Amino acid sequence: MSEGGSADFIEVTPGAVDAATCASIVERMRASDALQPGRVGSGVFPELKNSRDIALAGRADWADVEQALNVAVYRGLLNYIRRWPQVLIAPLMLQQPGPDGALRRLQADDIAAMDDRALGQLVTACLRPGSMNLQWYAAGQGGYPYWHCELYPRDPQAETLHRHLLWTVYLNDGFEAGETEFMFQQRKVKPRVGDLLIAPTAFTHTHRGNRPEGGDKFIATSWILFHRAETLFPAT
Repeated sequence: MSEGGSADFIEVTPGAVDAATCASIVERMRASDALQPGRVGSGVFPELKNSRDIALAGRADWADVEQALNVAVYRGLLNYIRRWPQVLIAPLMLQQPGPDGALRRLQADDIAAMDDRALGQLVTACLRPGSMNLQWYAAGQGGYPYWHCELYPRDPQAETLHRHLLWTVYLNDGFEAGETEFMFQQRKVKPRVGDLLIAPTAFTHTHRGNRPEGGDKFIATSWILFHRAETLFPAT
């Protein structure tokens, strides 16, 4: 069961990843030689984001971690879409064959009636996982204090504009502060080991990562993206 405001679209699923798995990831991060200064969209600016990161895309040595996290996020995503079916049906005007074989537009009640297999097929036809990043924020100095959202019209392929939802898995706790803070919702999400946060990517969910105190903070984070137009709307 997830925790969330009645209409703030910020969902927290407690214990989405088990504590032992989280601890193993943190241990591997501490020992890794792959850590790099954390980047924002336009480069390395520690006054905006001060972290050490590992980008998992294409790293075979971290493929097991990437897989485990994607499985947990997928489960959380299905629950999120059951609560907010407009995530799919509002932007895409989806259609499926009805009992008579004729195409009909999906409604929110149709999503609620689907079992996990049917909903999963719909989700994977519309959405895809983004590249994953592991982030280490040092106590008393690390953080992402800049108020930001996740849509960013920089890259020529517009990949960053395909971001639909953001997610974070908190890999540890036992420190003070370090919350994910949402500006307009006036909500701070306190990190708890294994919890999964999902929220929209647009300016409506402008947020920042507050500085941890009394201990380092470790997270995994990425996005759920729309498939590109050539996949969603193939030429006929």
